[in-house]
Amino acid sequence: MKKIIAKSLSIAALVAMGTLAQAADTIKVGVLHSLSGTMAISETTLKDTVLMLIDEQNKKGGVLGKKLEPVVVDPASNWPLFAEKMRGLLTKDKVDVTFGCWTSVSRKSVLPVIEELNGLLFYPVQYEGEESSKNVFYTGASPNQQAIPAVDYLMNEIGVKRWVLAGTDYVYPRTTNKILESYLKAKGVAASDIMINYTPFGHSDWQSIVSDIKKFGSAGKKTAVVSTINGDANVPFYKELGNQGISAENIPVVAFSVGEEELSGLDTKPLVGHLAAWNYFQSAEADVNDAFIKSWKTYTKNPKRVTNDPMEATYIGFNLWVKAVEKAGTTDVDKVSDAIIGLSVPNLTGGTATMLKNHHLTKPVLIGEIQEDGQFETVWKTEGEVPGDAWSDFLPSSKDVISDWTKPINCGNYNTVTKKCSGQNY
Repeated sequence: MKKIIAKSLSIAALVAMGTLAQAADTIKVGVLHSLSGTMAISETTLKDTVLMLIDEQNKKGGVLGKKLEPVVVDPASNWPLFAEKMRGLLTKDKVDVTFGCWTSVSRKSVLPVIEELNGLLFYPVQYEGEESSKNVFYTGASPNQQAIPAVDYLMNEIGVKRWVLAGTDYVYPRTTNKILESYLKAKGVAASDIMINYTPFGHSDWQSIVSDIKKFGSAGKKTAVVSTINGDANVPFYKELGNQGISAENIPVVAFSVGEEELSGLDTKPLVGHLAAWNYFQSAEADVNDAFIKSWKTYTKNPKRVTNDPMEATYIGFNLWVKAVEKAGTTDVDKVSDAIIGLSVPNLTGGTATMLKNHHLTKPVLIGEIQEDGQFETVWKTEGEVPGDAWSDFLPSSKDVISDWTKPINCGNYNTVTKKCSGQNY
């Protein structure tokens, strides 16, 4: 009996060793995007983008001689579920890196988990700033790379005097609008010329709100809407604008969360001339962009599939991670995080994206006009790339704060006046 037990244990040990060896043959990549719920309209495409990038990298031989293995989960637009799924990716699936989240509330949900377990997250969407975590690389725009330039464009190029700050009711719109309100007042805009409105996720009845916007814009001053409305609520919002005769000529809308993917589900005729501020448009004229679009349509087997800004941010983040892993010679989170700072890869507009010490990128800023075909025509852009700022210069609480994840500072919340770190990672 002892011999039988010993033999069984030996077999079990061999099986376990074989399983570990097999697991070590791949590098696991977590994909944490909503495939159902109100944010699926935006996030499903990013899941497909990561899978395409993994497929292409594997065709090149993988990374460090190992194939990449995607682990896809669906947090279903449920913010607490993001944290639960992230914990599973790190403890059960043992992923080496995760690409995911869209809304800031989903990212905030994930932060404590990924820091506790020392995971690595690449976050590909524009956000409100006021954060810098040692475990997160922010490849989307911070406010100084989207919101502030958009307001400057409306003010200087179109002559806007009255401002509607309309957003979905969660942290990104509220913090962004707090920054914008402070910025507008510093530019001499009166409080009476700023209207702020928030609606829940998935909001569908826009009649009274759009009526209020129309009334606010009838005071004889040029009025614009700065929109941080997120997800599928954009569909009835733009439809109601058209229903009430609000056009880009009388009250232009500049959106921070509407790109080519969202427009593909809309009747764009009433939207022509309205604006969006991003760091990439599919219409960008660059050979690298042409190649990316071709790869995307081939991979999805759908010539009608469009590309958008968060896809480019995912593309940049993925390529930077691959480059950092190859430089570090390992997928170890701490070593990859050190290796990635200062690295550069091509963006899709013909320029270069560099990872900064504050875990943010250098990015161009583009203002685009919506066209009938659902694409954007770039009407304004920065001359070069703008460095992302983790902490806003326009909020008293953060104007003296910087993020620097290199020695000797090695802090995400460092006060340049007191010369002290807050003791927090974000």
